[in-house]
Amino acid sequence: MNHVRLSRRALVLAGGGLLLGGSAGLVPARRSYAAVTPPRVYTRAEWSARPPSSPITVLATPPDHIVVHHTASGNTTDYSLLQAGRLSHWIQDLHMDTNGWADAGQQLTISRGGYVLEGRDKSLTAIANGRLAVGAQTANQNSHTIGIENEGTYVTQNTTTMLFSSLVQTCAWLCSAYGLDPYAAIVGHRDYVTTTQCPGDVLYARLPELRDRTAALLSA
Repeated sequence: MNHVRLSRRALVLAGGGLLLGGSAGLVPARRSYAAVTPPRVYTRAEWSARPPSSPITVLATPPDHIVVHHTASGNTTDYSLLQAGRLSHWIQDLHMDTNGWADAGQQLTISRGGYVLEGRDKSLTAIANGRLAVGAQTANQNSHTIGIENEGTYVTQNTTTMLFSSLVQTCAWLCSAYGLDPYAAIVGHRDYVTTTQCPGDVLYARLPELRDRTAALLSA
């Protein structure tokens, strides 16, 4: 996410990973896959999201990258659906009331209990139609990327098994929906923004595993 005004992501990384260009840069080729079973995604209505403060733009074009984030919040041991709902409310309140954004910045959120929730308004409808509900999760790159927020801070600690398994399933679903090659499409926030630790050193180091496991689901 955009770290300029996001206080919970004040940590910076002196040396970043691969810095990607914009949508005119590294654009993965579209692929065809058999349908992948999507994760159970809890809708905005189910977690009682606030309405956006202004209409959300939905582009007719699909994203070309999936950006992995961490929330830089506590690594809670409350793995319940109730906590997942609290997380989504916290993110939305922060983004709207502190950052001044129209809505939650990310399109999808995964809790440490492995629950997947819709973030920005219209995200699920857009995915179902091969389109992109434009978010505010990666500065200057939101017109061609879709973002997944993963609950927790993964600078030195690892994710839960439940979260990572849901992340694999979610990435496979998105790659299938948009015809993306997981090896080209799945990136970390720091690949675009070198002044951030997001998604944390530990989760970032697991992105090759994430790509491998996503590819395995797509070829199953």
